Amino acid sequence: MKKALFISIAASIFFLISFKFVSDKKDGNIPPVKGIDKTYLDTTFKPVDDFYMYANNGWLKKATIPPSEYAWGTINLLQDEVLKKLHSILDEAASKPGSPKGSNVQLAGDFFASGMDSSKIEKAGISPLKEYLDGVNALKDKKELCTLTSKLHSRLIEVLFSSSVDQDARKSDRMVTSLSQGGLGLPDRDYYSRTDDRSKNIREKYVVHIKNVLLLMGENEATAKTDADSIMKFETALALVSWTRVENRDPVKTYNKKSLKELESLCSAFDWAVYFDKAGIHGIDSVVIGQPSFFSGLGNIISATSLDVIKKYCAYGLVDELSPFLSASFVNEHFDFYDHTLSGVKVMKPRWKRVLAATDRALGDALGKIFVDKYFPAEAKKRVTEMVNNLIAVYKERIKSRDWMSDSTKQQALTKLDKVMKKLGYPDKWKDYSSLSVTRESYVINAMNGNIYRWKYIINKLGKPVDRTEWSMSPPTINAYYNPVMNEIVFPAGIMQAPFFDINQDDALNYGAMGAVIGHELTHGFDDEGSQFDANGNMKVWWTKQDHERFEQKTNLIVNQFNGFAAIDTLHVNGRLTLGENIADLGGLTIAFYAYKKSQEGKKPVTIDGFTPEQRFFLSWARSWCAQYTPEFMRKLVLTNPHSPSKFRVLGPLSNMKEFYDAFGVKPGNNMYRNEAERAVIW
Repeated sequence: MKKALFISIAASIFFLISFKFVSDKKDGNIPPVKGIDKTYLDTTFKPVDDFYMYANNGWLKKATIPPSEYAWGTINLLQDEVLKKLHSILDEAASKPGSPKGSNVQLAGDFFASGMDSSKIEKAGISPLKEYLDGVNALKDKKELCTLTSKLHSRLIEVLFSSSVDQDARKSDRMVTSLSQGGLGLPDRDYYSRTDDRSKNIREKYVVHIKNVLLLMGENEATAKTDADSIMKFETALALVSWTRVENRDPVKTYNKKSLKELESLCSAFDWAVYFDKAGIHGIDSVVIGQPSFFSGLGNIISATSLDVIKKYCAYGLVDELSPFLSASFVNEHFDFYDHTLSGVKVMKPRWKRVLAATDRALGDALGKIFVDKYFPAEAKKRVTEMVNNLIAVYKERIKSRDWMSDSTKQQALTKLDKVMKKLGYPDKWKDYSSLSVTRESYVINAMNGNIYRWKYIINKLGKPVDRTEWSMSPPTINAYYNPVMNEIVFPAGIMQAPFFDINQDDALNYGAMGAVIGHELTHGFDDEGSQFDANGNMKVWWTKQDHERFEQKTNLIVNQFNGFAAIDTLHVNGRLTLGENIADLGGLTIAFYAYKKSQEGKKPVTIDGFTPEQRFFLSWARSWCAQYTPEFMRKLVLTNPHSPSKFRVLGPLSNMKEFYDAFGVKPGNNMYRNEAERAVIW
């Protein structure tokens, strides 16, 4: 089914920073540096009252969201520049149909060419999926459901629940089979139960969407309407036994190791031994279950639902997931609901952008290798490495100075920081796609083959040592992440460029943008979730009870602060859902500020564009989050995303920082001012 979409940093950083070359001297002693463009300021706002609008409204007043987007900011502009480079790579690869079989150029070129061949796609229609649909229709007994589900899961078609192979959170040097809730077509369980008018309207439109897909699959109007209602009822039942996003943020509660016998008892309506065997998962005696009550509920739902309804649900789920790879009628229907209705996008992205994104998903390392060879400068990686090391050094100083942490907890934190693995630019070892079949004959079959490859790649990890060189993002991605079970920070080549980082840019701007991103990811190792994992990536208590209680007192200040932010209409930010990201923003910005100050030791402070270094640092941060959202996407973001809307990612951390108060003269009575007792000061 259409998976609930958690917007990663790559998708949630929609910001704008604009720079111009300026210099205080003309004698050549100080080279020109890229500084703040003051036309982006709106001085009708005071920085001490609304720093976000002060820093960004000059741009916000003029900018409009393109009709093919749900949000707009500098991240999109940067993304477009990267897409142009990738488009050039793929156009060139597609123009070489005779490239050696299995080479990166052949795989990427043929995949892209198959997606751009609209006439062949239109002619094929839904026929490439006939084998799979026939398999669904041939189901004669619920006992066979485990075989069908395993076949769909091994094609990454998520029906009923989600299955994967992951690092064991309690023994991070091992891989373990994991099961978690899933199988919903709407973005979140709450979409099925919220009683506001907007949610009711979305549910009504979703049922129409299901019906329209069934009509395209060949059902008549009356049958399609009946089946759509039944599928919606089935999904609603799954949603009602699913856990909330806040509950799913708890790594302890979502770690439930069960023997296969215990799993059978939990959900006896499913033959798990057959499921694992058919899915290619062999030799296991236990699994980690994310939400046990979901699986007990799933068993009851399967038992209470007719086989015909389950078959319709599976067939619809298969086609709906693969609709973007089918003929125009399927593509348009998919866009109309998931992009237009749910996110407010007015027109579809051009075909080349959609096919490019699919190529990157299927062949991230193949496309990424060509990208970094052609466009990624070694100097950028070297300089960002220096910045990472600077931030880690400052983090150590900050940990040692925390008066709320005991010496024993501090030592554990320092040990964890010392063991953080740093991955910058691109992987040292690239994925081998030689087993993946890609031709120019069928776009949807190429996509399916890509899914099969990824499934086999995932399950092949069982019984083998954890590969700590592996990346979870492709190199062109404009994003970054921290992985608690690896205890690693990862920064792809895509984010290591202007405006995040530029070797010719004012250091204050580099640290306010890229430095804060680095600090953000480091802080995830010490947020409310990451702090539950030790230096080796094992979920383990390494805090004293008193230290953790003091930590929670501080983080509760952040929860209360963000609960008070109204995002749109009466819909407020969920301070508990966004807590980890809010902690990381505050910690990352704090560490970056002091790392910048340390980098300037022995240097004379320089005022540029009328702003002190400290002021430029905070302006860089604020403009990193300059963004516009459609109303539809704003609601979706607040309901489903662990990141707060951009405006509050600026106002929230800054109003907790004395360093910001000192830089801009924030005083009691100003809107940016918070009483000291309400300020969260953690790292």
